[in-house]
Amino acid sequence: MGVTYKYFGAPDGATAARVPISMRPEELGGDELGMNGMFTKIKPETMAAMVLTGIQGVPLHKVPPLELVVLHPDYAVVKLPTTVVDPLRGIGEEAVGAAAFIWSTVPDRGGPRDAFNVYQLLHEWQDFSHRLHEAGHQPYCLVWP
Repeated sequence: MGVTYKYFGAPDGATAARVPISMRPEELGGDELGMNGMFTKIKPETMAAMVLTGIQGVPLHKVPPLELVVLHPDYAVVKLPTTVVDPLRGIGEEAVGAAAFIWSTVPDRGGPRDAFNVYQLLHEWQDFSHRLHEAGHQPYCLVWP
C-alpha cells in the first residue's frame, strides 16, 4: 500500500497540529489546508534534499532535519525547513530543468526517475511555494499509512 504524504501550509505549528484530526482532504479547511495542498508519494526528506542539493548546491550532509510537530499512532505532522520551498520562487526554467536532470540521475528504491516527471513535480512545488508565500504560511507535511 505505502505511505501517503499531504503537503500543506499553515501559519504556525499549533494550526498544523490540528489538521490531521479529520484526515479527509475536503474537511481539512480552505486555502493550503484543503484544495491547494499536494498529495504525493515523495517523502519530505527526499524533497528537502532534492531542492537544497539540486537547486541550492547544499551538500547532502548539510540538509537541515525536519521538525516533528505531532507524532500519533495513526499519523505524523512534520515541518519542512522554509529553505526547502523558498528557493523555488526565484528560479527560472533553466534552473528547474537542471535540477530535474540532476535528480533524475539519482537512483532511489524504484530506480532513476524520468527527468520530465521530475521537472513537472518541481513546477508543482514552485506553484506550492508561491501559494505558501502569498498566504504567509510555512510548509508542513502530513504523513499517514
